[in-house]
Amino acid sequence: MTKYILAIDQGTTSSRAMLLNQRGTPLQQAQQEFTQHYPGDGEVEHDPEEIWRVTYACCKAVIEKMAIDAKQIATIGITNQRETTLIWDRKTGKPIHNAIVWQDRRTANMCDALRKEPMAQQINAKTGLLLDPYLSATKIKWLLENIPQAEKQAKTGELAFGTIDTFLLWKLTNGKVHATDASNASRTMIFNIHTQKWDNDLLNFFDIPQNLLPSVFDNCHHYGVTDKSLFGVEIPITAMIGDQQGALVGQACFHSGMIKSTYGTGCFLLLNTGDKIIQSRSNLISTVAYRIKGKVTYGLEGSIFNAGTTIKWLRDNLHLIRQASEAERLAQQVKNTNGVYFVPAFTGLGAPYWDPGARGAILGLARDTESAHIVRAALEAVCYQTLDLLQAMQNDGIDPIKLFRVDGGMAVNNWLLQFLANMLEHTVQRPKYVETTAMGAAYLAGLGAGLFSSLKEIEAFWQAEQEFHPKIGADLRHSLYSSWKQAVNRVRSERQPLQ
Repeated sequence: MTKYILAIDQGTTSSRAMLLNQRGTPLQQAQQEFTQHYPGDGEVEHDPEEIWRVTYACCKAVIEKMAIDAKQIATIGITNQRETTLIWDRKTGKPIHNAIVWQDRRTANMCDALRKEPMAQQINAKTGLLLDPYLSATKIKWLLENIPQAEKQAKTGELAFGTIDTFLLWKLTNGKVHATDASNASRTMIFNIHTQKWDNDLLNFFDIPQNLLPSVFDNCHHYGVTDKSLFGVEIPITAMIGDQQGALVGQACFHSGMIKSTYGTGCFLLLNTGDKIIQSRSNLISTVAYRIKGKVTYGLEGSIFNAGTTIKWLRDNLHLIRQASEAERLAQQVKNTNGVYFVPAFTGLGAPYWDPGARGAILGLARDTESAHIVRAALEAVCYQTLDLLQAMQNDGIDPIKLFRVDGGMAVNNWLLQFLANMLEHTVQRPKYVETTAMGAAYLAGLGAGLFSSLKEIEAFWQAEQEFHPKIGADLRHSLYSSWKQAVNRVRSERQPLQ
């Protein structure tokens, strides 16, 4: 009987299920968007039950599309939007509040207050992270402080915390397993990346009870089996990994010095640093890239909060385009942006600025500005922000990059990737399959289930589809980027604690 791998890719704006064969080739997928909730300025929430319904529906749909029996699925791998935080009742499985999304900035003032405490100075050394609303710890603290009875129930062990991977695992196993993996744990601001354990000092600092937390395992691990009621059979779940680390695996960036950049809802640049933890001087994040058989591989990461969401905003709010694919055509219609710069700081600025009070702006508008100029400026902004991150990494003294691989939904845009190569002064490689996040989860699930023997075998699966080489001169590159930096300075808030 032919066996398949099911990858669950639960993202910020949609869920995806993908079936791959035992050679690591994607065969079929199903995808569905879900509701984004914006209860206040800088606040972003998701309904966890809707996420579960959509994710489960995608799994069922891809099995039906492939016309296979669920018993042909050898294993499941889960990858997920990271840092997004929810707490639920252990008995009922019902969340006590909507999930607070990684983009949410409601705890900015809380972070300002905590930053004055002596313990705050140890956060970076212990976790590799910066004290910012982006990460999970202050979201947990907010939920415990603002939801009636939550603090009391948490202390008595009635509640469970999880990022989305943990919640999906709980649902898939019908509440039998409360666990996460090292990559997702490393994004919470309460996990010590040196000891690979929840840190008691940080738990006390944030007033988070230990019994609220899931167990932490390797990325390849037998997490349990799906409840028989879901697919008619019990299917092993043998891998979990955060989405950006999943893309690193899907891009086969298994050697120190290899970089992948994912263009989805946000943009995430992740450098494999091997067994070394780099303490960034440029406001970047050190993180667990993956942990296999107890061996940790680390990464250095820069996060941009808005990439694909910017194009979605042009489509849904300004109605300048009807579908995302139109952005490429419009960008090609004009020679330049006519002096327009778009800084998409809808929910603040991420790395290397870490300015939660910044807000978006379109600058340089004139009477002859057309919609194509604004759309092109939005695409250019993604590339400028990527250069911000790469320059920050270079300021941290990394060796010259060996290669630059891109993936995610926006990576199908040829114009975008050419402009990216122009600005980075580096060849950009696009793989044959751009949905590498799901593929990374599938590869690890196959490794965990014994379908693949090693990372070396997985490395051979990667195939290049196209390369983009720099085509502009240094003077033009410098002029464009200098104007971008000026535009960023125009939207900065007074709250700039890291600068």
